[in-house]
Amino acid sequence: MRKLVRLSIAIGGFLIVNSLILTGTVFLILLNLIDVGVFANQTHTSVLTLMFLAIGVLDFIAGIILLLKR
Repeated sequence: MRKLVRLSIAIGGFLIVNSLILTGTVFLILLNLIDVGVFANQTHTSVLTLMFLAIGVLDFIAGIILLLKR
């Protein structure tokens, strides 16, 4: 049961980080600080994908550490 709680905390942390990034991006677009066309560029899209992948991998590793920690 304790491992399930730690797993849910890790998944919740991952979702919070992703929602903060997406919310920040939306606010930057609404304030006209970045152009929506930035996301149409293939290079920028690849960089954003790699950033989200890196965050996911780091959060997964943190979840594994939480599960293995006693």
